[in-house]
Amino acid sequence: MASSYTTRITALPEHIDMLGHVNNAVWVQWMEQVATEHWTRDAEPAHLDAYIWVVTRHEIDYRGNVREGETVTVRTWIPQRPRGARFDRHMEFTGPDGKVKVAARSTWAIIDRESGRILRVPPEVAAPFLD
Repeated sequence: MASSYTTRITALPEHIDMLGHVNNAVWVQWMEQVATEHWTRDAEPAHLDAYIWVVTRHEIDYRGNVREGETVTVRTWIPQRPRGARFDRHMEFTGPDGKVKVAARSTWAIIDRESGRILRVPPEVAAPFLD
């Protein structure tokens, strides 16, 4: 099983749209936030300095709503080894009722910070996120 990261996020007034639930754009912001937290927690310090990640694709399934004041539990993991410069990150946001409210898959690409170029994901960079 891949290394995972779990955290909790509470929906604040600024996250809520005119329909009274978390705005779709906020889910994407939370996805980036959680992915960054996972990277920062598990990556080697030298890798944090050397590489930047960018999203190339988001695929999101909205299965339920979250309202102001509700807290979701977020779990993210990387189920497979990178393919060249890219890998897929999965994420689930589970509501207070225990049901998955949002399930997502994002494709990320690695960029060398110094050159600004995309490169193949080095095995040692991927290792902490895989079994």
